[in-house]
Amino acid sequence: MAGDLVMAQGLNTYYGASHILRNVDFTVAPGETVGLMGRNGMGKSTLLKSIMGLVKPRSGSVRIMGIPMTGRAPYEIASMGVAYVPEGRGIFGNLSVAENLQMAARAGSTAAARQRARAGLDWNYGRVLDTFSRLKERLNHGGQQLSGGEQQMLTIGRALLTNPDLLILDEATEGLAPLIAREIWRICALIRESGISSVIVDKNWKHVTAITDRNCILVKGQMVFNGSSAELHAHPELMEQHLGV
Repeated sequence: MAGDLVMAQGLNTYYGASHILRNVDFTVAPGETVGLMGRNGMGKSTLLKSIMGLVKPRSGSVRIMGIPMTGRAPYEIASMGVAYVPEGRGIFGNLSVAENLQMAARAGSTAAARQRARAGLDWNYGRVLDTFSRLKERLNHGGQQLSGGEQQMLTIGRALLTNPDLLILDEATEGLAPLIAREIWRICALIRESGISSVIVDKNWKHVTAITDRNCILVKGQMVFNGSSAELHAHPELMEQHLGV
């Protein structure tokens, strides 16, 4: 696949009179893992929602695989091979673990997804259960019976079963116990190895930069850094100023 998988240019997004995103440019290349960082309230979730069609930018553009998708419905964005794991997870509490997974399972519809399938790198029901062993033990449990960490695993597993080209994780390990958080990071590394692009939002910059190719920092709705993990580590003053580390 040539070019960027996602290209957002000049995004200005408002909530009422509040100007949240200010002329933001953001890209994700095929197979790339990008960390999106910044303190709370800096516009990270708004950027993701603007890409996903959950919030319509007042100006600017979003292209998926080169196709204009600005302000299109979320299901249209998803049909282009983008899966979104939102903050708060959004599982169906009245459905079992198995039902939550099975309702999402489908073959990828893009050329890149078909190529991964031919290489045996696609995500099917069996592979998800092998990867998320805790879910395998709780298939008949209702979604509301799971712990927060198990719900996060379920949401990621459900997203993977759509065989996306891009997986967006908003607050990947927020509020999770350290042992569960380590498992989520292990799974993020597996996703990267499978050839799926990722955008990861998380406060733990050490874990984020350990698996990302590139990192972006938002401050008050503006992009103040866009570079590799090595470049970010070479500027500790940026992390201290903008991430509080």
